[in-house]
Formats: sequence, structure tokens, C-alpha cells
Amino acid sequence: MKRELNIQQLRKNCLNATIFSTETLAWIAKENLWNIWVPKSYGGLEMPLEEGLKKLKSLAFIDGSLGWTITLCSGANYFVGNLKREVGQEIFKSVQEHICFGGSGGTFGTAEKVGSKYKISGCWHYATGAPYLSHFTLNAKIIEGGKQMKNRDGSPLILSFVIPRDTVQIIEDWNTMGLCATATHSFDVDELWVDEKFSFVYNRFYLEQAIFKIPFAVFADLTLWVNYVGMGEHYLEKAKKILSSEKLENLSKVISSANEQIFSLAEEIEEKIAVKSVFTETYNLSIHAKAVDSVQKLTTSIVGVYPNLGIKASRKNQELNQIFRDYFTATQHHIFADR
Repeated sequence: MKRELNIQQLRKNCLNATIFSTETLAWIAKENLWNIWVPKSYGGLEMPLEEGLKKLKSLAFIDGSLGWTITLCSGANYFVGNLKREVGQEIFKSVQEHICFGGSGGTFGTAEKVGSKYKISGCWHYATGAPYLSHFTLNAKIIEGGKQMKNRDGSPLILSFVIPRDTVQIIEDWNTMGLCATATHSFDVDELWVDEKFSFVYNRFYLEQAIFKIPFAVFADLTLWVNYVGMGEHYLEKAKKILSSEKLENLSKVISSANEQIFSLAEEIEEKIAVKSVFTETYNLSIHAKAVDSVQKLTTSIVGVYPNLGIKASRKNQELNQIFRDYFTATQHHIFADR
């Protein structure tokens, strides 16, 4: 009989892991966590925004790599809303054991359009969860007749694609101090012919669920933001065993403020969707600014606490050390990195 995993067992499985164990992956599949945002008709959990954010935060609280991987991969499965209905059904109702999208947000390759197909080539970086994926997503510049296609404003035309795992070559180059088990490797695609039906555009949705009314940039900000807070809460939990409440007061306040902001915004967004209010660029950017400011304050607070935690916090076999490494690896994500 398989054991039911609790928080402590999951943390033990994830401590200093470079890849998730079979047991951890089985637990993720059992809980259907790759499909947090996927409609029930496609086999998903179809969580509303606030509920899904709470779930992601709770996973980051268990372990940074666990939360980050499920966030990024469930966030890629969110693209089912960007796929035409027949394509989404074709993929998600297949006979595979699990469907798990993931890939790169960068534009590291090209797709040459020939009729109704595209020939894709390139090497994409930072595919979170690469060994766990059934499908890879990527962005590519569109070439037609030997020329780079452009949008009306003169910018390069870029489309996104979803392709099966067996059509890519994973390059195992993820070598970081933290988030090790996310296995965020690069992948290579060499002249792969893909039907245009497997292309998609962010913010062009074909499904009616409320979650797909949210601009992708807002969705990305909020889902990553809760990961930083979840890791911060884990750090605070462990630090409380060493330091007094007085020395942790600022960190506690920053985390409390972040939670209040996130879930107030989630409620506000759900209300906007209910009354069919428009998401303006100004509104979207204001959420991003709040998220960046909150994470910067959290970063400063964690750094402020660290020198008081003693040598235990510097030992690689200790949770505190792993949380620290995971958190500061996560802060390098381009959405939140202050460059």
C-alpha cells in the first residue's frame, strides 16, 4: 500500500533533491496539480483564481522547488485556454498518463511558415520541469519566404507553439544553487515540422472559464508572487525555532502585507471578471508594480534575518539553507529581477 505523503515527508523527499522522486511525482499526479487551472471537462481542477493562488502558496511553503515547478507547469497547462477547442481536446483527452506542459518564455528560435505548417528550429533556455513534461511550449520568430514577418507596429511577429516531448532534445544544463529539483534545463529543436493548429497567441482565448479572462501578464505576476511569499513563510517558520518574535517582526509584517495585497487583488480581479470590466494596461502595470515592490521588501527582510541564524542556516543539509538558496534563485526570474 502506498503511503499518503504529508508536509514533512514531502520536505524530506525534496531536501537537496536534484530531481523529484517517483513518490513525489506520483503524489503530484494523484492530486492533479499539473491541472490546477485546466477545465473539469478536460480532466482538470478548474480552480478559481483565489483558490488556485492559495494552493500554489501552500506548495511553495512545503518546498520551493515543488511550488515553483507546479506553478510554472500548471501555468503552462493554462495555455489550454489559448488553444482551439479541438486541439485542447486532442491533447488533454489523449491516452497519456498525464499531460504536463512547460517550456521557455524566451524567443530563442524561429518558425518558418510553409503553407499550413511551420518548420521550427532553435535552442530554448529555462524550461522548468523539463524531465516531467509531456509537451514543451516555446516562442518563435516567424519567417515566411525567407523574411522575418512583422507586426503592424514593426516589431517581430512571434507565435507560441506546443510540441510533444519526444520531438525535443533536453540539454541538462541547470546548475544553480537553488530550485535544483525544478530541473529547469534547456531544450533543442531541429527542423521540426508542426501543424499551424498547434500555434497560439497569449491573451487570445477560446475557452469561457473566468480564469481565461485574466491577462497573462497579471496571471504570471500573481502566481509567481505567491511563490515568494510561500517560501518566505517556510523561512519564517524555521527561523522562529532560532530567533525571538521581536527579531522576526519585520519579516512577519512584510509577509502579512503581501498576503493581504495578493488576496485583495485576487478578489478584485474576480469581481472585475464577473461584471465584465476591462483590464487596462494601467491597471495591469499597477499590479506588477505592487508585486515587484512586495518581493523587494521580502528579499530585504530575509537578508536582514539571515546573519542572526547561525551556522546551521549555512549547512546544505538544513531546510533553512535550502529555502534561502531556493528563494534567491527564484528572484532571478526575469519578471521580478531588478536589472
